[in-house]
Amino acid sequence: MNDRVTPPMHATPDGEAEIALVVRLPWEDVARLGQEAGRLAAQMQRPVTLDEAVSHRLRSARAAAAHAKPAGEQPPAMTSSASVSSLPPRPPAEQARQAIERINGTA
Repeated sequence: MNDRVTPPMHATPDGEAEIALVVRLPWEDVARLGQEAGRLAAQMQRPVTLDEAVSHRLRSARAAAAHAKPAGEQPPAMTSSASVSSLPPRPPAEQARQAIERINGTA
């Protein structure tokens, strides 16, 4: 994070902004995002990408934080994946296998 490179930002027709980021996540978090995308797809009755699931998660977390905190308080910053993943560490191959099973619904 020491490099001060501003990623490209684009305005979207709906009045929002779009920014592309590269984020490294544990496999458990990827599996949870897949589950979130599945729930969102069922709710919206159309396919949903992981990008959309992340955007939805960020918006709902921001809205919940804005309603839950008294005026003037800032929500705590999220640290890596501690708030998403509470599982003990496992070998990467095992994490990948289990995440894929969760996404495919075979776990």
